[in-house]
Amino acid sequence: MDETRIITTKGLTTCLDPGRGWTITSGGWNFLKKQECWEGHEQALITTIRKETNRTEELEEAGYRSPTWAVLRALQQINSVTRIEGEAAMFAPPFFQSAGRGDLLCWGGKDGPTVVIWESLSEQEKESWLEESSTMHDWVVWCKSKKGAEEICSFELSGKEIFSNYDETKLKEEKNKRNGSKNKAHRGQSVRYRSWWKQGNIKKAASQDHTSCWVHKDLTVTTKQIQAFSSEGLGRKGRMSSTTDRYRAGILDGHRDRQIRRLRFPRHSQSG
Repeated sequence: MDETRIITTKGLTTCLDPGRGWTITSGGWNFLKKQECWEGHEQALITTIRKETNRTEELEEAGYRSPTWAVLRALQQINSVTRIEGEAAMFAPPFFQSAGRGDLLCWGGKDGPTVVIWESLSEQEKESWLEESSTMHDWVVWCKSKKGAEEICSFELSGKEIFSNYDETKLKEEKNKRNGSKNKAHRGQSVRYRSWWKQGNIKKAASQDHTSCWVHKDLTVTTKQIQAFSSEGLGRKGRMSSTTDRYRAGILDGHRDRQIRRLRFPRHSQSG
């Protein structure tokens, strides 16, 4: 097969193959192609990314929005999570030791404490994970809060809800109403804008859905871990992610790269 032309500019990488074209952040591309499972399989990776971008566009068209890395970091602190189940290969956070979804392995292995981004899974992937997790106690599920008499998932039967922003939002709305304020309370956690992964847009948006976090009923969770969802997840609308996250996402390049390096080392430090 002829070599596929890939170009990178201004933090974005584009595949110019007419049948498999895509654009993602250069950080996502550089990270994936260095992973052991993709070494020597660049053509397979290019095809996988094409499938992943198509799938993500369909999900976003239906209203799905990815949680920010601040939310995912807060989830990671619960039970020292090492794996993320869900999201797409080109933007699953690199601070997890492994990532995948259903039969797709993005990097790392399939074992270890796992956080599941429920709405990012297909129905088949949900069923597969539920079957695999039936004997596991080290899972964390991030999902939409239930409205009324919706069908109960099996993980709810063996789990407990440790966080939901529904009550918090309701209290804020009642307070605003009493005070005569027209300000609307945020419904859900901070999320990414649509198509952020192919535009390099890492600003935050406020979700229109209430969200919940579930864990196995035998898992002990501290108050500090739960409070992290409010302190990290409900950032101001439009606020940029941290400089470190922008660097990892491949958004910053050129002279800004040197600025990042200076941030990593205090001025008073001396080179050895």
